[in-house]
Amino acid sequence: MTNPVLAEVVRSGFVESVHRGALVVTGPEGEARLALGDVTSPVFPRSSNKPLQAVGMLRAGLGFDGEDLALACASHSGEPGHVKRVLELLEAAGLHEDDLACPPDFPLHVPSMRDAAEPRRVMMNCSGKHTAMLTTCLRAGWPTSGYEAPDHPLQQEIAAAVAELTAEPIAHTGVDGCGAPLFAFSLTGLARAFGRVASAPDGPARQVATAMRAHPWLVGGTGREDTDLMSAVDGLVSKAGAEGVQAFALPDGFAVAIKIDDGTKRACAPLAVAALRYLGVDVSGLPEPPTGTILGGGRPVGEIRVPELRG
Repeated sequence: MTNPVLAEVVRSGFVESVHRGALVVTGPEGEARLALGDVTSPVFPRSSNKPLQAVGMLRAGLGFDGEDLALACASHSGEPGHVKRVLELLEAAGLHEDDLACPPDFPLHVPSMRDAAEPRRVMMNCSGKHTAMLTTCLRAGWPTSGYEAPDHPLQQEIAAAVAELTAEPIAHTGVDGCGAPLFAFSLTGLARAFGRVASAPDGPARQVATAMRAHPWLVGGTGREDTDLMSAVDGLVSKAGAEGVQAFALPDGFAVAIKIDDGTKRACAPLAVAALRYLGVDVSGLPEPPTGTILGGGRPVGEIRVPELRG
């Protein structure tokens, strides 16, 4: 199946590039209300998995809440506030930075990257998740060595939670960029899971949603799409993933999942805004134009154009 064009890059009135992909809107019961492209074949959601992984960790005894739980769900920018809290969580658990299985990296936040002398594991955007994984192992009495292996008890518990939330079997298990297991399932399953997290009345899913809503900066960082979306839209739970993935949901259980075929992310924010408008959400509080800006000579000369979504 060839996915449709979901976004056009328009420069000086001329369509310069296009992005094909798939988008699904699910209702409160997890059923597809709008489907563009192939929304049933498995994809790697990348970091959009993180809120679901956090549910699994809470069920296994993690015990995080509030800011700490938001950081467990984060692809943080590596700003000083992010790194400081990760180090504090490691110290509180009697752990060291070298215990993290995620690779050393520079911050995503450009000013912070310029200030960094060398790449560090705590600066890697997934360090909050890995710190939570190690902490879960300690509290559950599991070995911390090899915690990132798919057959480790921690990852088995996380996989079970992901399969339950998506209401699908995991189609494939790979290795994410941070070294942790990565689970493949459909875009519809991803949206369904986010709808369940965002509308959960209680329990671990409710804890995850509450933490992300209360601390959007910890989930992303300055100028990041997830942070801006959750700050502007009351009750939204949003988490992007690498390779052109975006997922979010509203408290009523309506949810959206997007995957851009070519793996770039620039179409995700305009499509997210279009999907929110489709759901009747006021997006006027977003800090940047939802259509994106194409520059020429340092000034705006075009936009990323997405279709108006209709049922």
